[in-house]
Amino acid sequence: MKILLTGATGYIGKRLLPLLLDKGHEVICCVRDKNRFYYPEEFSKNVKVIEVDFLDPQSLENIPDDIDAAYYLIHSMSGSAANYDELESISANYFIEKLNKTTAKQIIYLSGIVNDKSLSKHLSSRKAVEQILQTGIMASTTLRAGIIVGSGSASFEIIRDLVNKLPVMITPKWLNTKCQPIAITDVLEFLLRSLLNPATYDQSFDVGGPDILTYKEMLLEFAKAKKLKRYIYTVPVMTPKLSSYWLYFVTSTSFKLASALVSSMKVEVICSDKRINDLLGIKPMTYKQALERALIKINEDAIISSWKDSMVSGQFKGNVSSYLKVPKKDCFIDRRKREIIDRDYTISKIWSIGGETGWYYADWLWDLRGFIDKIFGGVGARRGRTHKNEIHAGDALDFWRVVYANKKEGKLTLYAEMRLPGEAWLEFKIINSTLYQAATFKPRGIMGKLYWYSVLPFHGFIFNGMIKKLIQ
Repeated sequence: MKILLTGATGYIGKRLLPLLLDKGHEVICCVRDKNRFYYPEEFSKNVKVIEVDFLDPQSLENIPDDIDAAYYLIHSMSGSAANYDELESISANYFIEKLNKTTAKQIIYLSGIVNDKSLSKHLSSRKAVEQILQTGIMASTTLRAGIIVGSGSASFEIIRDLVNKLPVMITPKWLNTKCQPIAITDVLEFLLRSLLNPATYDQSFDVGGPDILTYKEMLLEFAKAKKLKRYIYTVPVMTPKLSSYWLYFVTSTSFKLASALVSSMKVEVICSDKRINDLLGIKPMTYKQALERALIKINEDAIISSWKDSMVSGQFKGNVSSYLKVPKKDCFIDRRKREIIDRDYTISKIWSIGGETGWYYADWLWDLRGFIDKIFGGVGARRGRTHKNEIHAGDALDFWRVVYANKKEGKLTLYAEMRLPGEAWLEFKIINSTLYQAATFKPRGIMGKLYWYSVLPFHGFIFNGMIKKLIQ
C-alpha cells in the first residue's frame, strides 16, 4: 500500500516510518525541508520524500493522487505564532481539500483526549482539527492520547529533568490533576493496527494505559524507578505564568511549550472508554513498564526520536538550507587550524561534541553562557543532544542547531539558537591532514559589535583549548 506520512520529521513520525516499511508499505514522507530529513540507506527503496508546507496550498500539489491512506501528525502548540490554533485549522482545511482529490480510503489523526468540558487552547485546537478532517470524503479515524511516555517525548523529558535535578519540589496545584498516560510503543501499535481497518472507520477512540495517575504520582513513580528519594509539596499560589517559568528554568523545555503544557495539565485527560483495546486486540502496558522501557532506551543510547530535535524546541526559523552558507562579508571570524594525527579519531570527537560529552574545554563557561541565555528567554544548554555520537542535519545540540553534518567530508556546521544581537555559526572541517575551526558572527547593529568585543577575551582560550582537545 502507498501511505502518506505527514509530520515525518516529528517525534511520532520518525518512529512510525520504519514500522510501516517493515509491514511492506511504500511511504510518502511530507517534510518542509529535505535537508533535515535523515533516514537509513536501506529505507530508500520504499521511501519517497516530498516538500510540503501545509499553509501553502500550492505545495500540497506535490502529494501524489494514488495514495491508499494518510497519517495526519501535525501539531503546532509550541510554535511561535500566538494564533497557532487558527493556523492548525487552515492547514487541516488545505490538507482535506487536497486529499479529497486523491484515492485515499482513510485518514488517521493522532489527537489529544478531549473529554473534559473545559478545554485548553491546545486541546480545543486539536478537537477543531479532528472535526475538519471528518469532513473529507474518505473514512477518518481519530486516536486521542493523553501523556505519551517514551524516551525523547516532551512529557517524559520534563519528568526526567524534574526528578533528576530537584530532591525537593515546591510545585503548583495542577500536579494533582489526573491523567491516563500511555507508552509510545502502544501509541504506535494503535496507529499501525488502525490502518485501513474498516472496524475503525469514521470513529474517534481514546487510547490510554491501564493506570490513572496524578502528575505528582507520575513524578514519584519515576523517582522510584531511578531509586531516588524525592519529596513533592503542592501549593495553591503558583499562577499559570509562574508555573510556566518554573518548568522553563528547571527543565529543557521552551517557554512556549511550558505555557502550553501548563494550560493543558489543568485539564483531566482520562479515557472515556477502552473499546479500541478489544477491537484491535491491544493490551497497553502500565506506566511502570513504560518507564522501564524508556530508561532502557536511554541507557542503550537507542533513542529514535526526541522532541528536542523539532524546530519548536528553539529559535530556529526557516529551512536548514537557508543557513548552510556561512557568510563572510561584514562578519567577525575566529579562525584556527591544527594538524591532526588520526582523522577518524578527530571526527569521532567532533561528532560527540556537546551534551553529556561537553565542549572539551572550559565547560563551565559554556554552561554559564547557557544559563545567561535562559535568563534572557533563550533555549539554554539543557537540550543536550539525542544521540551520544550521531549527528544529522536538523538535530538540536545544546544551544546550537546542526545545519550540515557529513562524516565523509569531515565537515560539521552549527547555527546558534541562543539569544544574540546577530547570527552565529560554528564550523569544523578537515581538509587533508588539517582541522579547520571557525566561529563566525554576523552582528546586528552597534549592539552586535559591542557583544563581539565583550566576549572576544574569552575566545582566545575557549576556542584554542577546544581545537587542541579535538586533535589530542
